[in-house]
Formats: sequence, structure tokens, C-alpha cells
Amino acid sequence: MKRPFSLLFFVVLLSTIHVSSFAQERKTLFIILDGIQRELLEKNPTPAIDEISRKGAYLHSHVGGMRGGYSETPTISAVGYNSLLTGVWYNKHNVKGNSIRQPNYHYWTVFRFFKTAYPHKKTAVYSTWLDNRTKLVGENLPETGHLQLDYHFDGLEIDTLGFPHDDQSNYIHEIDKMVAAYAAKDVLEKGPDLSWVYLQYTDDMGHRYGASQQMDHAIQEADKQVGQIWSAIQEREKRYGEEWLLLITTDHGRAEGGFNHGGQSDAERATWIVSSQPLNDRAGSIPGVVDLLPTMADFMGIPIPKNQAMEIDGISLLGTPHADRLSGSLKGNLLQLNWHAYDTEGRAKVWVTAGNQFRFGNSDIYRLVGEVDLKDTSATLDLGTEYQNLKVVLELPEGYCNVWVKSIP
Repeated sequence: MKRPFSLLFFVVLLSTIHVSSFAQERKTLFIILDGIQRELLEKNPTPAIDEISRKGAYLHSHVGGMRGGYSETPTISAVGYNSLLTGVWYNKHNVKGNSIRQPNYHYWTVFRFFKTAYPHKKTAVYSTWLDNRTKLVGENLPETGHLQLDYHFDGLEIDTLGFPHDDQSNYIHEIDKMVAAYAAKDVLEKGPDLSWVYLQYTDDMGHRYGASQQMDHAIQEADKQVGQIWSAIQEREKRYGEEWLLLITTDHGRAEGGFNHGGQSDAERATWIVSSQPLNDRAGSIPGVVDLLPTMADFMGIPIPKNQAMEIDGISLLGTPHADRLSGSLKGNLLQLNWHAYDTEGRAKVWVTAGNQFRFGNSDIYRLVGEVDLKDTSATLDLGTEYQNLKVVLELPEGYCNVWVKSIP
């Protein structure tokens, strides 16, 4: 009896080894380095960020939504964070400033999508600003379904005894170092599946000194902190055969002189993205911060229900791209659409709705008005009736892109 049992055990052991050798568990960590304008990032020596981008990608990106349009979004910190977290612009997520008064939690964050799909997997926030977890992610709020994170390290900035506030923001620098070190330790020891790291010191230096030696030093310090986290990720991949996506970005650019932000100038809208994984051809289209949620969802296999996916303003930077930059107008019964195509063979369905019930937690009623060949890059569709405005969604072979269109005289 012993011999068959031993043989069976050996077969099971071999099967286990085979699975563990070839099935890589995927994990994602994203970092927001606050307020680093693109030209200063590119000017400064950043060996850790450079190493990551050589492995994956570095690309120019933007915040601010559609300038002068329905989705125009203030280039302010919390607004940018929430555009990343939800994959939608301000007109949907309703965070207009750093006070974060009334977020529209009907537009879910990547953490809520992830935890709904994979409740047993681990999430984490490591942040130099407590409101990121308590207000934007909305941990344990009724409006977020009492979403719970598994790990967090934040709130040190409100500890004025442990970290006396000084005019030079040295206390923020010290907190950033602690946040990065704690995050690196947790990554190495616990390996949470989806994590957010937020570091603030660079934004403080920009507001105080503009484009300056102080800002340069802050960027170089941030790179060192990124390097700690990157080393922990590499060690996890080596020890456990995991595959990680590390995304690094900023929340806004800065106006002339490097001091202020909030407006719609090119410099304030200009941002950047670094990825540890190669990205698709959309990387050359100056993608938006809203593209990071669907990118993470693709990498992690997070299913997003159709009615929610049709609302997301971003499009994944992984996989095969089909189309982006959807725009349009209404004239009488006719809907005119334009888009940029990557796919010369695929077709897309065109859905429209005159309502906007999603923002109240309901589903919009869409009407299918036709199909288009993506290679055409434009189409005119007869709706049979006149509308003042419409929400239009292009259902691509994979994913969606949407736009609000208005009637023109």
C-alpha cells in the first residue's frame, strides 16, 4: 500500500511544481509623485525611474479633461488623484478641489472594482495625505459599500507632536521617507495585490520655490523613494515568481515659473506616465490619467460590468488598441462622429442615450443606432429625431469610448 501512495504523492508534487513555475500571480502598485512638471522630471537625474521606464515605458500624458468642453477638469491635486482612481473626469466624479466635499461614489474606484471581484485579495494605501484613503477611496463609507482596505499607512501629517510643522515642509519630506520605506517593507513581506503610494514633498517645493534647486532636490529624493519600492517589487518577482505592474505618474503640471496650477494652460495639463510593463500604441497619443484605471483592470483581470464600463473615460494602454479620441456633434437628426483608429478591420457599435441617470446610481437606457467600420474614422448617423445633447458610446471589439455631443446651429 505504501508504494502507490508514494507514487501518487510524487505525481501531485510534480503537478504543484509545474503550476507554480508557470502561473505567475499578477500584482499592481501605482505611485503618485505630486506636482512634478514634465520638463523637470526629464531634466533631473532619476536613475530608478529611468530603469523602470527602460523595462517598460515612459510617455507624455495629460490631465484636465476636455479643455473648454463638458469634461474640463481643474488641474488640482485631489481632482487628479480621483481621475486616476475612477477613470473618469471631474464632471462625473465631482471632486473639484482639495476639500473633496461631495465625491460621486457611483463612479467606483479601482479599489472597489478590485475588491468586488476579488474579495480575498489584498489592497493597500500608503500615503502622506490621510484624505486619499478616507475620502477619495472612501474606506468604510456607506456610499462605497463599506469598502475595506487590508493595509494602510497614513495620517502622519496630522500628528503635529511627532512631526512639528515647519515653514520649509521638512516634516513632509520626513513623512514621505517613512511612507516609502513602510510601503517597500510591506511589498516585500506581504505583497498586497493592489497598492497606492502617494508622496507629497515635490508639490510643496514647487509651491514654495517654483522651478528651483529645491524642486530639483525634491525630485531626486522622490526617485530614491521610488527606488526603494522598485527594489522590493523586484525581490518579490525573484522570490515568488510574481509579475508586477508598477505605474508612476503625477497629478498636474505647473504654470510658468513652476509655482502654481489649477488652470488649463498647456504646462498645467502636461503630465507623464512611467510603466514597468510595455504599453500599446496608444502611448503615442498623449493619453490621460483616466487611462490608468482600465490599464490596471486589464493587467489584473478585473471585470467591470458593462453599464459601468460604458461610463469610464479612459481606455487601456495594454493589449490591442482599437480606437480613441472620439468626438462628435449633432445637427438636426444627424449625429456626426469622428475618432482615431488603430484597428483597420474591426467594427464598433454606436449607442446613444439622452439621459444621465448613472450619476444618481441608476442605469441609463441606451439605444443602438448603428455600426461603423473603425478604419473609416468618421460616420454620420440618422437618429430619426432631434436631440439637444446625447451621451454617445462606441462599443469597440474590446472596451468602450464615450463622449457627450451637443446640437450645433
